[in-house]
Amino acid sequence: MRHLAVIAGLAALWGGGAGNASPVREQTMIPATVDGESVKLATIIYRPDGAGPFPTAIFHHGSTGRGNDPSRFSRLQDPTALAEWLVARGWVVVAPSRRGRGGSEGLYDEGFAEDRSRGYTCDEGRTVAGADRALRDVEAASEAILALPFVDRTRLLVGGYSRGGILSVAWPGRSSIKPRAIVNFVGGWLAADCPTALNVNRSLMNRGAAYGEPSLWLYGDRDPYYPLSHTKAVFEAFRSAGGKGEYHDYVPVDGTSGHNIILSPQLWDMTLRTYLDGQGLPFRTP
Repeated sequence: MRHLAVIAGLAALWGGGAGNASPVREQTMIPATVDGESVKLATIIYRPDGAGPFPTAIFHHGSTGRGNDPSRFSRLQDPTALAEWLVARGWVVVAPSRRGRGGSEGLYDEGFAEDRSRGYTCDEGRTVAGADRALRDVEAASEAILALPFVDRTRLLVGGYSRGGILSVAWPGRSSIKPRAIVNFVGGWLAADCPTALNVNRSLMNRGAAYGEPSLWLYGDRDPYYPLSHTKAVFEAFRSAGGKGEYHDYVPVDGTSGHNIILSPQLWDMTLRTYLDGQGLPFRTP
């Protein structure tokens, strides 16, 4: 489904845009156990007023471009625009960083070439092993987050951006934790210019078919990593594997990339509200 931008300027950046006072933001370290190792994961938490428990969104970050700039590994990816949108509607948002990313302990190792200075590899075996490692991080982080006292684990949304988007679709197909909603912003593991990208992205997304509930896929035109022709093919493969979901694509604001539609709530506001309502996840009017 194609959506057009109707606002001339970019109404929301990572720093805001929900039209309300900024929510309470906390940066903390959450202990988790993954691959038999005890680590602390750097985590951003956005909370509304009150003690909760609140409907909760766990949101997963993307990659670091081509993976060949280690200085980017320590940078937090902070989904402020989406977090403010959700908190204004009564949600808490928890954004964990996987091992070795954003200040988290451990090694960042999500599908690098044998020579790590070359960044991410197109080699299918190595990149899928990196995705499996990331999925183990997602499982460990989710278990730790659901133990927090202000989290309502019966009203759980799991989502992500770019690599976090494909993880959010793949993970619930194999986890005992069953979220009520899955929201995928421009998800993919390998950029489409990798010769193995279509096979890898399809196989990872298809893991989520066993989840059995509808997921929401949101993509943008003019995406330098995941063109619409690629992501539509991945979505159709997901549907053919038995997955349920809705695919929506948007024309980004002039001068912006389709990979950054998460920054523009005016594009996906109605779509996300309709989806959450359909999943039985009520929200208050901001």
